[in-house]
Amino acid sequence: MNLLVTGAAGFIGSTYVRTLLAHDDGPRITVLDKLTYAGTLTNLQLDHPRLEFVHGDIRDAELVDKLMAEADQVVHFAAESHVDRSIEGAGDFVLTNVVGTQTLLDAALRYRVEPFVHISTDEVYGSVETGSSAEGDLLRPSSPYSASKASSDLLALAYHRTHGLDVRVTRCSNNYGPHQFPEKVVPLFITNLLDGHRVPLYGEGLNVRDWLHVDDHCQGIELVRTQGRPGEIYNIGGGTELSNKDLTALLLDACGADWDRVEHVPDRKGHDLRYSVDWTKARTELGYRPRHDFASGLAATVAWYRDHRDWWEPLKRRVGEEHG
Repeated sequence: MNLLVTGAAGFIGSTYVRTLLAHDDGPRITVLDKLTYAGTLTNLQLDHPRLEFVHGDIRDAELVDKLMAEADQVVHFAAESHVDRSIEGAGDFVLTNVVGTQTLLDAALRYRVEPFVHISTDEVYGSVETGSSAEGDLLRPSSPYSASKASSDLLALAYHRTHGLDVRVTRCSNNYGPHQFPEKVVPLFITNLLDGHRVPLYGEGLNVRDWLHVDDHCQGIELVRTQGRPGEIYNIGGGTELSNKDLTALLLDACGADWDRVEHVPDRKGHDLRYSVDWTKARTELGYRPRHDFASGLAATVAWYRDHRDWWEPLKRRVGEEHG
């Protein structure tokens, strides 16, 4: 079986690929990745006999057609995903997340490559004051990023309803773990603190997120790919809700730093106060349960970044040069 995985030079996609390659009976995997700033080949086992890497854009219809003709199934991670960048300019988010997804769906339909597992985010639900968002809840995206992801979700589901393509959508909460690009909050704070720098905390740090270890997320994705139902949406949550202030306190403690290393910065536009997903469906239908305790998972993540400066220092330099 040949599995096409898009965007797998990034954080979550590469973790998913490494997980599958660790099993001797796993599928052959073709990775399609544009290698934008957040993707790096250091995330992939390029010498693995079951892995083929293709450098390219999911909007390249000719390339996508060629790869889809050789694929049996698809897991689609590729996306522009940084909220602050989407606020600065939404164009790339619409082109990649919406047009790119449509290009993949057209090719998958042409060759009946299914299931087509589309990876999305809890941000499409928008902020929830109480309770947790269920799969059938109204979508209320706040940022250009989450709006583009909501659009791609609806487009993917439309291909199931219109054409009968086996599309399955996952919506996850905030991921953390090794190999996460260091502009995201957990690795940004860890690497800044390890380097003796300050960390930026939006507003009063009252925004609440549910935290999910990337390994647990990948477990959930694989359950959806292998056991999920066509046309269904599955929330994948971590079960650990923390305010950004509480998360900051944990990261300061883990890195041996004090609150004088925290710089309060103005809140960003349209900053949702709270995300929370109800993952009862994934638990009851698929047997999904997070395996990582947050305290030990965060400690292991801090240790990974402490031990892998050779991985993240070049990436931080790249970001610095980009904004320099």
